[in-house]
Amino acid sequence: MDLTIFATPEAWISLLTLVFLEIVLGVDNLVFIAITTNRLPREKQHLGRRLGLAGALVMRIVFLALASFLVHMTTPLFTLELGAFSHGVSVRDLVLLVGGGYLIYKGIVELLDVLKLTEIKAEQSPEHKKIHQIALPQAIATIMIMDLVFSIDSVITAVGLADHLIIMIIAVMLAVLVMMLFIDPIANFINRHPEIKILALTFIIVIGVLLVLDSVGLHTGVEFVGIAVEKLMVYFAMIFAIILELIQMAYNKNYNAWRTTVWEQETHEQVDRAREEVLHQVEEEKCP
Repeated sequence: MDLTIFATPEAWISLLTLVFLEIVLGVDNLVFIAITTNRLPREKQHLGRRLGLAGALVMRIVFLALASFLVHMTTPLFTLELGAFSHGVSVRDLVLLVGGGYLIYKGIVELLDVLKLTEIKAEQSPEHKKIHQIALPQAIATIMIMDLVFSIDSVITAVGLADHLIIMIIAVMLAVLVMMLFIDPIANFINRHPEIKILALTFIIVIGVLLVLDSVGLHTGVEFVGIAVEKLMVYFAMIFAIILELIQMAYNKNYNAWRTTVWEQETHEQVDRAREEVLHQVEEEKCP
């Protein structure tokens, strides 16, 4: 293993760029992990998130080690001819089609569960809880399989941006380490606020739709810092919606605190008035 490459500024630029891209492109994976591990028993959710990310790390390193194979994943296996529309379907496209379809299905099912109050009912009823929960191996396997879909583009991007396998592997490891540090706060925040969870599920569904469209060749082909423009638009829309929701949550918190203060003041005033009336009555009864 030649580590002298780190003596050049190009290697460090490639490393930092790849870490940034892996983190950004891993946002959808974090949301999926948070939603999937939420079905685990509460005491196993922390472990499930860590093991899920560890499994995702292994998958990506294996992917990077097979870089020469990844290049051929974009080679068309057959061509779709629909009039003026023509698209060569590759292995990558098939994986994106299946993965995107599953994300759409998963997002819709989870969204319906939220609307049906399935999680809340599961906390109150052992029967609902048994149906709602999944086993730890099932959660980890689901996360690893979906990471295969999420990581295709990011790994292909890494192969294109860096010439050395060691740089790609270190970048992936650093990105996963950062995600491990933030997965618990993100997952807990999503689970504590139903409105944020609904936004996250909508995000998953939209990402699934983008993957399906990409698999059949319906995309702009325009990228910015290695990320497809349509995906960036979804990210920005999601960030904008979350910011609005956070502002609304802050407003509700301040409003409820103000209402509580007003209620306490009114209660104290009523108690004081009642006390004064009682004292006044006592004074009147003492007077002949």
